[in-house]
Amino acid sequence: MQYEGVAVAKPRWLLGGASPAGDRCPPPSSPQGAGTEPVPEPPRTEAGGGASQQLPAPAGMGPNRVPKFFQKLAGFRLARTYHLLENGEAEKEVKDPCELKAVEQEAVLAIPSREACKQTKDELAKDLHVNLQTGLSDFAVLRRRLKHGWNEFQVDNTEPVWKKYLSQFTNPLILLLLGSALVSVITKEYENAISITVAIVIVVTVAFVQEYRSEKSLEELNKLVPPECNCIREGKLQHLFARELVPGDVVCLSVGDRVPADIRLVETTDLLVDESSFTGETEPCCKTDGPLPDPGDITTLSNIVFMGTLVRYGKGKGVVIGVGEKSQFGEVFKMMQKEETPKTPLQKSMDTLGKQLSLFSFGIIGLIMLIGWLQGKRLLSMFTIGVSLAVAAIPEGLPIVVTVTLALGVMRMAKKRVIVKKLPIVETLGCCNVICSDKTGTLTANEMTVTQLTTSDGFHAEVSGVGYSGKGSVYLSHSEEVLKEFSNISVGKLVEAGCVANNAVIRKNVLMGQPTEGALIALAMKMGLNSLSDLYIRKKEIPFSSEQKWMAVKCALKSEEEEDIYFMKGAFEEVIQYCDSYNSGGIPQPLTPQQQALYLQEEKNMGSRGLRVLALASGPELGKLMFLGLVGIIDPPRTGVKEAVGILLESGVSVKMITGDALETALAIGRNIGLCNGKFEAMSGEELEILEESTLSTAVKKVSVFYRTSPKHKLKIIKALQQSGAIVGMTGDGVNDAVALKSADIGVAMGQAGTDVSKEAADMILVDDDFSTIMNAIKEGKGIFYNIKNFVRFQLSTSISALSLITLSTVFNLPNPLNAMQILWINIIMDGPPAQSLGVEPVDKDAIKQPPRNAKDAILSKSLILKILISAAVIISGTLFVFWKEIPDGKVTPRTTTMTFTCFVFFDMFNALSCRSLIFFF
Repeated sequence: MQYEGVAVAKPRWLLGGASPAGDRCPPPSSPQGAGTEPVPEPPRTEAGGGASQQLPAPAGMGPNRVPKFFQKLAGFRLARTYHLLENGEAEKEVKDPCELKAVEQEAVLAIPSREACKQTKDELAKDLHVNLQTGLSDFAVLRRRLKHGWNEFQVDNTEPVWKKYLSQFTNPLILLLLGSALVSVITKEYENAISITVAIVIVVTVAFVQEYRSEKSLEELNKLVPPECNCIREGKLQHLFARELVPGDVVCLSVGDRVPADIRLVETTDLLVDESSFTGETEPCCKTDGPLPDPGDITTLSNIVFMGTLVRYGKGKGVVIGVGEKSQFGEVFKMMQKEETPKTPLQKSMDTLGKQLSLFSFGIIGLIMLIGWLQGKRLLSMFTIGVSLAVAAIPEGLPIVVTVTLALGVMRMAKKRVIVKKLPIVETLGCCNVICSDKTGTLTANEMTVTQLTTSDGFHAEVSGVGYSGKGSVYLSHSEEVLKEFSNISVGKLVEAGCVANNAVIRKNVLMGQPTEGALIALAMKMGLNSLSDLYIRKKEIPFSSEQKWMAVKCALKSEEEEDIYFMKGAFEEVIQYCDSYNSGGIPQPLTPQQQALYLQEEKNMGSRGLRVLALASGPELGKLMFLGLVGIIDPPRTGVKEAVGILLESGVSVKMITGDALETALAIGRNIGLCNGKFEAMSGEELEILEESTLSTAVKKVSVFYRTSPKHKLKIIKALQQSGAIVGMTGDGVNDAVALKSADIGVAMGQAGTDVSKEAADMILVDDDFSTIMNAIKEGKGIFYNIKNFVRFQLSTSISALSLITLSTVFNLPNPLNAMQILWINIIMDGPPAQSLGVEPVDKDAIKQPPRNAKDAILSKSLILKILISAAVIISGTLFVFWKEIPDGKVTPRTTTMTFTCFVFFDMFNALSCRSLIFFF
């Protein structure tokens, strides 16, 4: 076959004819292709014009700079340059009609997860043109990569560093200070110009560094893609770089593998996948390979595994349906690229202050020129005087003091185990009025724990202690009796079954295994029964599967020659079918329908409290087991969370929980931490999806608990709250929280449980994962804003007083009350230690009890302007009175200026003390 003007040359291995796998050309409608790939017709060029089409190189690496070592690897063997041949050369190079057919067909597109989950294996193979047994051919992989690129995330770094640095100079206050420095140079006040320039450089550099560091959150997403994976190509199982995967690749998964792309499963064997980084749910999800005719939320698709999740148990095989930015985490990546970190309230206030000071400066210049014109003086000389006075009035020390104040706040918070990445965020906490929090790993410990148990003969016990340390105790309900070992035979046998039918191990408080099994081991440790499993020899194991919903082990005691015994755990409705008796104080009793009904009711009661319920049984053979009882497991709230939530609510901060868990679990945690007090609503991600934009902001303000949410839903909640005027803080630890952390006014990540992506996207990190430390941060933020306001009050009242003295003496043709050296000294006072000490005042311990400040409040509020004018009036009146008393004969002597200067300084020191003592009264 011949193409008009262009042909495609074969890869080197195709030049001899058939592929290494010996594939034959399938009919176009066959779902089981032999590795051939439908691809688009190559771009046409004019006849006779030779052109070359080159495969895109990996990010950061040119096509001719691949080390020879990597060129020898399987993946890089494919990185060839393909030339578009002239007309007539196609049939010479491409003799296999299958290859020509492949070139004629269209490119394979990635299939959305919600569509792929509905398809059968044959339909999936047909749409992706892949043989599920032999995989894709190397030629097919190359053609698809031209369409889909590499399986990685490309961070857009098109804006040069120097341009980012210069963008910091667009701040109104910085522009005003630049103008002041320029005027100082023109008037030959070089010392003043140098000090202003140094202040500008320091402030701009700090802001640039913080912004530059924040971009790392996008780069961290690439760490979700594992470096290698097992893939079937050319009929062989190959170990490849995961970044080489394309849609249609057949991937094999086993325990410990991190899923390299979005994959539709076609074969599974007891496959359990940890999707906590994606959904926030602690418990591994059971995966199947059958189609889902009516799929629900994307977080519940049982035949899809998503990039970045972790295989905990079993094995599976599937077909890649989404790579790179076309995967679900790619959606997170694209949302993070679109999101820009919002300006903090302090940054907005400083912008406003810069504009206000600019107007003030122009006002002084205009007033001086008007007075000079009325007095018949030269306008140019009066303009020069006015500009000099305006420059002197600008508090050039303000940006430095603000930076130092915020830096000291960061240092104080670091001592309380809180790392702040962006300085202005410290103050933003003071006006935060809504905190949205992820549940798993943030409000809860992300450590499954048994909290309740019920034996088959009616004993109810409570369990204290959280996590896998074994600290805590088991005690009967409505009793202070602490149970140890077999002090209660029924409880002891129940705990024994959970310990023996178990594959988890806890060493040095670290779990190796499934969280649910770890909870049962921790329960046994609290009762001193964790060594029971060593007394048995395991002869057989029937592993858990999503179909049977139980697991069992067949054991025999090491020390005694007794008959074998089975221990079983699993879902109540499944386990009870294998039981014909129940335990009553160690004695089997016949299991009646009435007894089963009682157990079923108890199981429902425990489930309604958000507990995951497991049933346990033991006996000589399956079908003749003795029912032992039920245990309730939950990921409990962290210590101190309930108290912290209570204090936040009392201080006017609304707390909202956003989780991917089911409603019952979300409600249980909400009740435990005090969010559900009868005046709350819960909303699912699906309900949130159908709300109109006009009603969304009002609706989310009323809701305390959001469940079954995705990263997109979290972002929608944050945006809706911000549109209603709220300053929103977001806490989280997973990749699914990263977009919300970046878009929130304050993003707070967990230091220990948090992923690298969440930490990079956040503005601050809780080192100990202690939610209650947020209160310390909020208290710090409230104090900092008041410190800044009082610094501004002192500086402006001082500068207005000094300028007014000079202006009034000029207006009334009086001698100058202060000489140049004294004015310079006053300027040092205004920007020196007395002023800067106001910016570093310790925070009042009762600050947390005050309501959040309004983010729209400017630094120069009406009340603060009034206080500035009052302070300035007192200083001016007192100084003018002394000045007037010291010149009875109309002559200004050194004594006159010294007395006037001394009076001014004393008044100004009292002004500083006044500002210091009233920190929390404006």
